[in-house]
Amino acid sequence: MRIWNLEFLPEADKDHDKLDKSVRIQVDKAINKVLQNPLPDYEGGYGKPLSGDLAGCLKIKLKKAGVRVIYKLIRVDDVMKVVVIAARADDEVYEIAQKRVKDEET
Repeated sequence: MRIWNLEFLPEADKDHDKLDKSVRIQVDKAINKVLQNPLPDYEGGYGKPLSGDLAGCLKIKLKKAGVRVIYKLIRVDDVMKVVVIAARADDEVYEIAQKRVKDEET
């Protein structure tokens, strides 16, 4: 079984710090669960793949908290990198993720 390492983009780390304590606990639990097998669901993992400009990224939905965690996998290094943690207000979380992924690639 692969051991995945967890990393946060600096901006995602700030997102995490801004969360209400009770929401942060839920997010941490969800991330730690997915970290056990962050592969896409079609590969037997917990990740829900995204499409379009965010193809290659995956999401974790915390429905009750109204929060989405967007992450990407760096398979060669076995890293699950959190890109954004935000409320699913309209599609804002996905727009933020697109910008951060694009900025990281440049």
